[in-house]
Amino acid sequence: MTRLRVFLSHGEETFPGYFGDRALSALQQHADVVRNTTGRDLRDEELAEAARGCHAIIAYRGSPGTAATFANAPDLIAFHRCAVDISTVDVAAASSHGILVTRATPGFIDSVAELGIAMIVDLARGITRSAEAYHRGDIPPPRTGMQLSASSLGIIGYGRIARRLAHIARACGMTVRAYDPYTPVEDEGVTAAGFREALSADFVVCLAISSPETANLMDAAAFSAMRKGAFFLNLSRGELVDEAALEAALDSGHLAGAAMDVGRAPDQMPTPRLASRPDVIATPHLAGLTPQAAEHQAMDTVAQVADLAAGRVPEHAVNLEQAHRLSRLR
Repeated sequence: MTRLRVFLSHGEETFPGYFGDRALSALQQHADVVRNTTGRDLRDEELAEAARGCHAIIAYRGSPGTAATFANAPDLIAFHRCAVDISTVDVAAASSHGILVTRATPGFIDSVAELGIAMIVDLARGITRSAEAYHRGDIPPPRTGMQLSASSLGIIGYGRIARRLAHIARACGMTVRAYDPYTPVEDEGVTAAGFREALSADFVVCLAISSPETANLMDAAAFSAMRKGAFFLNLSRGELVDEAALEAALDSGHLAGAAMDVGRAPDQMPTPRLASRPDVIATPHLAGLTPQAAEHQAMDTVAQVADLAAGRVPEHAVNLEQAHRLSRLR
């Protein structure tokens, strides 16, 4: 077949932080690249029209893979999500048209774990609150904080990020216990715990996967089981937390504070109502946003395009059996 033609959906603002020049240069070795120069995120028919004539789309999260896109993209063979999360992709719709869907592997383990530790330190010592007072021209009163080496960490969900976070926390002298009904907790210095036992720590971090079973995992009962004066962090997905219950636990003083990089606002952003509270530290879904993490995922998609160009099946496909358009490459 002719040389592959790929549409890169990242716009001018998102390209530097989520793809980058080195990945683009590598991609251009395997395919002709069409850039998104509209200055905005594209979706549905508009994304399909922009990618007309392209064999593949590399998708930033602002350009979801919708049924409308797949129905209007007769030349499309593959839709590469430049991230681990494919909740923005209608895989069934892609499969119905024989379009391959791929995802990237996690390159953000260190960056998310590091943000988690930063948030724990901030909650423990009131760094943001003191800084905001100084920024207003006020002088904040000195307040006694918590020492990590005398504190405990409960981790809900024990995947790769959780294991890295546990390792750093142990290096800080924290007592760490973790709950995961599906993954063995076998690391030295980390105690396998039941759900309620993990919730009894000074700091509780939600790192469970998002599934129908974990929706609202952190609800009123879970927050009431936490220690009075404890802190809660969410670094996973917004739908795992009943935000009304979290707000009630903060209002009552049962929880001393919370931190979050995700929430139920669009694009998994923290909900502004919660994020604006003085007892909450919030960041705009940036835990995985470092050059190293972004390049890791971008280079995964480059490797997938390289496989397509060579007539090979790309790694990390999620619907290979339904992707009959791959036969066009033969």
